[in-house]
Amino acid sequence: MLPLLLLLVPADGLVVSVSPAADAVGRAVLADGGNAVDAAVATGFALAVSWPEAGNIGGGGFMLIRPAGAKSEPIFIDYREKAPAAATKTLFARGIASPHHTVGVPGSVAGLYLAHKRFGKLPWKRLVAPAVKLADEGVDVDAPLAHSLNAGMVRGKAFAEFARVFGRPGGGKWKPGDRLIQKDLAATLRRIAADGPDGFYTGETAKLLVKEMEAGKGLITMEDLAAYRAVERKPIVGTYRGYTVYGPPPPSSGGITLMLMLNMLEPMELRKQGRHDARTLHRIVEVMRRAYADRARHLGDGDFVKIPTETLLSREYARKRASDIDDDRTTPSAKVAPEIKLSDEKPSTTHYSVLDANGMAVSTTTTLEDSFGCRVVVRGSGFLLNNEMTDFNAVEGVTTGTGRIGTPANLIEPGKRPLSSMTPVIVVKDGKPVLITGSPGGRTIINTVLLVVLNVLEFELSPTEAVKAPRFHQQWFPDRVQAEAGLPTEGLTKRGHEVKRIGAQGDAHTIGLDTKTGKMVAAPDHRRAGRPAE
Repeated sequence: MLPLLLLLVPADGLVVSVSPAADAVGRAVLADGGNAVDAAVATGFALAVSWPEAGNIGGGGFMLIRPAGAKSEPIFIDYREKAPAAATKTLFARGIASPHHTVGVPGSVAGLYLAHKRFGKLPWKRLVAPAVKLADEGVDVDAPLAHSLNAGMVRGKAFAEFARVFGRPGGGKWKPGDRLIQKDLAATLRRIAADGPDGFYTGETAKLLVKEMEAGKGLITMEDLAAYRAVERKPIVGTYRGYTVYGPPPPSSGGITLMLMLNMLEPMELRKQGRHDARTLHRIVEVMRRAYADRARHLGDGDFVKIPTETLLSREYARKRASDIDDDRTTPSAKVAPEIKLSDEKPSTTHYSVLDANGMAVSTTTTLEDSFGCRVVVRGSGFLLNNEMTDFNAVEGVTTGTGRIGTPANLIEPGKRPLSSMTPVIVVKDGKPVLITGSPGGRTIINTVLLVVLNVLEFELSPTEAVKAPRFHQQWFPDRVQAEAGLPTEGLTKRGHEVKRIGAQGDAHTIGLDTKTGKMVAAPDHRRAGRPAE
């Protein structure tokens, strides 16, 4: 267990994300007297400009907020996209008709506004203004942004506006030192700054979005936009080694799946064997496999399906679920959930963490689904649309060894929010936040967060070490382990696991307690060259 220390926070607080420009915006808000929610709102809008592959106003996300104070209880803001009223269970049964066909009703603007309405101190216009300036005057392109823009570029009639907005002026590839200017997006952000959600969900912006839908045979109408609401929910809460762990409730699968894994792992005393001991890695993989099978069985939008949350979070269920783990050999995934018959998420999300000087903590994960969403820019508005409808289970009863799931809980219904793996987490000890984390990475997100949490709470690594450590992933199906370089996998192979080496998993920009100094520190993830603003 980490020693109990007085937590010291820098006078201006901490902000850490994938984008230095967005970090600087958040830090400036804190320095101007704003709290962590103010900084998170401003950072969210800035990311829509400075990290367009995942930052957004045309997508959605989750925000976990823990107000300052020893007895404060966290609040969860759900601004996940919703299926349009015209969506049906068989929408994708014959494939995807067009990129516009995959767009869910965006939630980001409504979610950031709700967070500000509940907790913000500074005026709304003050928080949107930096993003307007970044879009209007331009963002300095660094190496990660240049790579992102170049890798994401597509051409063709359906993506003409995308190529116009995100193509390098004058042609060729983006280079560090270039400047990305987005005048149309600046105009859209000005409407949002002036009118709040009405500046997006009604009026000029909404008309432009619906016109784009009509041009591409999309489903979203003016009525869909006007009806969208972000929702405040109670977080999932559990404990591990004396720490209180808060995570997201459905429609995120992250909180329940994470706590089920922690409940299975805590009695195993992993620290005694060592972090990279073969048996330790094997046990974690087997726990991942079982938790992800339950994710497929049970989880979806809790407003539409009944989820056995109490059972899944119980210690008794965790013990039962882990009872058939064999320390000497793997359990085939088909035996973990045999009732789900086999017939044979994407990495482009972004996470940021904020902590203010008073101890208010915010953990936010936001997404367009794929990199740059469906790669459709609403003409005249400058913002990208999500392809979040592909996060629903496409075909009922069809679950494949390639990872496609067909269980009923996450089938498409009008107004339903698709199941998500986004897992913003805040860990508290003695009334003080000691870890704020999350990650992009599709279905790998939950396991990335699990490993960061274990590295800190179980193996007592520093936040920087916890983020830097090699990661691995098992999601039930396909029946294999993905592992970063540096992770010893011989013991897994000997136990029957199929292991596939991968380049990188996740991007867990984290704030946590440095036990040597008693200070809360930013721990950016090197995997995307993340670094805190100076």
